[in-house]
Amino acid sequence: MKKIAVLPGDGIGPEIIAQAVKVLKAIEKKYNHSFEYNYGLIGAAAIDQTGNPYPDETHELCANSDAILFGAIGDPKYDNNPAAKVRPEQGLLKMRSNLGLYANIRPVKSYDALLDSSPLKNERIKNADFVVVRELISGIYFGKPRGRSEDQNIAYDTCVYTREEILRITEKAFQFAKNRKKKVTLLDKANVLATSRLWREVVTEYAKQFPEIELECNFIDSAAMEVITKPTKFDVILTENLFGDIISDEASVITGSLGMLPSASLGEKVSLYEPIHGSYPQAAGKNIANPMATILSAALMLEYSFGMIEESKDIVQAVETAMNEGFVTEDINNGKYSTTEVGDKIVELIG
Repeated sequence: MKKIAVLPGDGIGPEIIAQAVKVLKAIEKKYNHSFEYNYGLIGAAAIDQTGNPYPDETHELCANSDAILFGAIGDPKYDNNPAAKVRPEQGLLKMRSNLGLYANIRPVKSYDALLDSSPLKNERIKNADFVVVRELISGIYFGKPRGRSEDQNIAYDTCVYTREEILRITEKAFQFAKNRKKKVTLLDKANVLATSRLWREVVTEYAKQFPEIELECNFIDSAAMEVITKPTKFDVILTENLFGDIISDEASVITGSLGMLPSASLGEKVSLYEPIHGSYPQAAGKNIANPMATILSAALMLEYSFGMIEESKDIVQAVETAMNEGFVTEDINNGKYSTTEVGDKIVELIG
């Protein structure tokens, strides 16, 4: 039996997670699997109940599970309060760090049924299919020292990377490239940043072991343009934490909806799966949020953590069929179906 830690989180999190769990139960029934679902608190929901955005109980639950399925994090009462001493997002950062979730994987794909939903020209994005491999627990988000001067007029952050951290994420990127179109594009700012120069040095040296895989090194600023103007040129994008955060969100415009992009955060012992969108508090409780990214994240979980390739493909196919039949929520082509109706349709298609 596979143990799944389920963290609905904030905003629309509980609604979209409910649909993903429903789909996983359909997979259990069809393939005669057995999953155990154990629920935990994180984010604003955890602060409200415990004062801690990532309670010790949640950490123990996650550490002792085979995988983690996560909804969304964030709440306006904290987002709009500059004086808030504890914020929901601190829980996510702490979870990533404490569980060693070092590799964030974000597949980006254009769907024929959604080409008109993207603000980009169809001919630019048709057949776009790449994955962003982002280092997740180092760099400027975690570097020290950080803070403000006593007079509050100076603020500072520190970006630090070690050779070991870069090598670990590089190995993961090349693993993906072996099973795809055999190309890795490193995004950095090596003309300015010392950390980027170390990245380029380590990745270039590592790539020599794999002559069959093409390595391209791009500056992040020019790559940010090419992701929009030439997205089909990319296969596996490898980059550091800050650059990866920005470029993967930018790439979401290719699919036509943030509600279509899943992600995985891989660790040595346990991995976490979540949609890339936020908690969308304006839609919370209205049954209108798109659950497809969360359902696709569950498909990634089956593939990456459980090795259930056929089952994962079954979910992906059901999602694509639902889209092709126009069974979508309002964020896609003004769809008319609710969150639960889309979930029910995907369960029906799985059979």
